[in-house]
Amino acid sequence: MGTPASPRPSVFSIWPHRLAVLLVCATFPLLFIGGLVTGKGAGLAVPDWPTTFGHNMFFYPWSKMVGNIFYEHSHRLVASFVGLVTIAFTVTVWLRESRAWLRWLAAAALALVIVQGVLGGLRVVLLEQTLAIVHAATAQAFFALTIALAVFTSKEWLSLPEPTTSLNDGGRLRRLCLATTALIYMQVIIGAVLRHTGERVDAHLALAALVALHIMLILIRISRNHARVYELQRPALTLFALLLLQLLLGTVSYLAKFTAALRLPIDATVVLTTTHLACGALMLGSAVALTLKCYRLSTAGAQNPGREILTEQFST
Repeated sequence: MGTPASPRPSVFSIWPHRLAVLLVCATFPLLFIGGLVTGKGAGLAVPDWPTTFGHNMFFYPWSKMVGNIFYEHSHRLVASFVGLVTIAFTVTVWLRESRAWLRWLAAAALALVIVQGVLGGLRVVLLEQTLAIVHAATAQAFFALTIALAVFTSKEWLSLPEPTTSLNDGGRLRRLCLATTALIYMQVIIGAVLRHTGERVDAHLALAALVALHIMLILIRISRNHARVYELQRPALTLFALLLLQLLLGTVSYLAKFTAALRLPIDATVVLTTTHLACGALMLGSAVALTLKCYRLSTAGAQNPGREILTEQFST
């Protein structure tokens, strides 16, 4: 009886990765513009959708893009660009990638960006604040997915060393990173509630403390047990640096928005709180990248990291 054939190794293809990186680079400023739209109260500056004051939105006159209309309409245009890049990426992955699970993940990204566009449009048409919160949370989830796609399509992912016993710590580091990523995303959702309603600042502060604790535990664990694993050290240090920046931005934002201790112009406060939102997105993306690399370098998750993550998440 012959031995079963081993799965064909994936061959690195540059174009899926280039488009994935472009998708990340396009999605991040879209999050920032979306934050400005919320901060300036410009979400309903354009009252119709998918048209813009009755115009095809791609041909709306630039001369009329003034005030809050500029922010809202720019948000729509950049979102359309993100959608087009997602289509190009998905088609390229299906043509060039041998990993079936990655092809379906790209298709999921395309479905998610379509859902996100519809949510944004329904927010305008139905005037539902809940849809605005869901729209914000879905945007962050999509950004996290673009980070994952950029990692999966990278040459570094395919060339990572074989799993070693140094990472076979009973899955504790993997579970810690996964839990931290989940906490950061929960913080993103609470942040969206806070931005749109002005409520739940208590939950936001409590989760911030919990996220900070988890990130410090990650850094300590990696520094003690996996100090020579550069693939983990770099994203862990990046995540910690972003945490310090986020705590600073969050403190100043709180003082400016909820107390009289720091008086800033309204526009400065909007930029500050939006930068706080953007830094949170970078933290989420860094946590996703670190978690994926933990699974890739671990013995238990070596064969199929995506399936292993889902299995462990639903079994805990």
